[in-house]
Amino acid sequence: MHNKDNKDANMMKNKLSVVIAATLVSLTSTAQAAQEVGIYNVASMSGTFANFGHQGEKGARLAVETAAPIDGVNLKLVTVDTESNAGKASRKVKSIIAEDEGRYFVGSTLSSTALAVGKEVNRTGGVYMTGSGADEITGIECNKATFRWSAPTYGAVNASLRPLLDKYPEIKRIYSITPQYVFGDAMLENTKMVAEERGVELVGNSYHSLKEKEFSGYLTQAMAAKPDLLVLHNFGSQATATIQQAVNFGMKNRMKILLVWSNGLDQMRTLGSTVSDGLYFGSQYWHEDQNPANQELVKLAQEKLGETPTYPMAHYYQMSKLMIDSIRAVGNDPMKVRTHLEGLNYEGVTGKEVVRTADHQIEKSFYLLQGKGEAAMTDSSDFADIVATNKYFVAADKTGCNMGI
Repeated sequence: MHNKDNKDANMMKNKLSVVIAATLVSLTSTAQAAQEVGIYNVASMSGTFANFGHQGEKGARLAVETAAPIDGVNLKLVTVDTESNAGKASRKVKSIIAEDEGRYFVGSTLSSTALAVGKEVNRTGGVYMTGSGADEITGIECNKATFRWSAPTYGAVNASLRPLLDKYPEIKRIYSITPQYVFGDAMLENTKMVAEERGVELVGNSYHSLKEKEFSGYLTQAMAAKPDLLVLHNFGSQATATIQQAVNFGMKNRMKILLVWSNGLDQMRTLGSTVSDGLYFGSQYWHEDQNPANQELVKLAQEKLGETPTYPMAHYYQMSKLMIDSIRAVGNDPMKVRTHLEGLNYEGVTGKEVVRTADHQIEKSFYLLQGKGEAAMTDSSDFADIVATNKYFVAADKTGCNMGI
């Protein structure tokens, strides 16, 4: 009897070993079958626009780390510091593609960098989602790899300047301050176009370099021209410095001030409510928009990060989420992802968003905000009211985009 019990026990052990071995083989096969797919976050993590880059990385990471599982795919986020240099960014992306077979890229701060990265990703059959503003990105420099989430400079200028001129018909003279590179030139040209159409005189413009930190000389020139409206085309820390110096000069009491392409909440926090009060800010995103997708992002950011989403965070989150959702829908195939994105309608953080097939421009809302003082704020993030929400885009057949072969 005792021998029979031992025999039965040994048989049970053997069966259990077989089951365990089979399970381990199954798990190993599953792990081996899952492909590690990198979402490469191309961002200015150092230099003049480093704050934007770090905020953007938070958004990209939030999208990757909260994404629902994808069968056969393990997502990873890899951040690439562009150093705000188009040449360096292009070389880094080229190296990643060659060594790591990276195919999915999001981000970039400077338009010049976005144009360079887009060409490299297109050359190797990948997908690139950017939020940079130069009209050329979805215009004469468009390509099949590149998709743009943000409204371009045409949309930003029209959606901020037009409603401001409607609100203040007494504005007849404009002075602008502009960074001298592709983004700034595009902003200036669109401002000239709107001003001419509306019968408003552009009485002067001051160009500055991307390394400039002191703007008092340009502001002095602006005051001497006696404009009704000061239009700022610069961005990030340079725009913040320009506004702070303008307010110190008392310019807020002499004219209206519009920053066409702001960082939204993040920038207003840096400026403070006293400085922001009464100023106008164009913005690609505002956290108080009540659409469902944005409310979901706000909740997610507060739960996971303990903070309210800023424009850079929302921007990189939405681009990364679009990429991830597309991989989930059609699999890990860049060409199929491109096709899936074309013509896509979806609920985004600015409401209904649509990817145009002809030029890969995403049509989305752009906001004109008015800063308000501390007494009017309902919470620590309530720095502004939405004055207007509009969509302005050049028709796809008028952009000069030709995708080619």
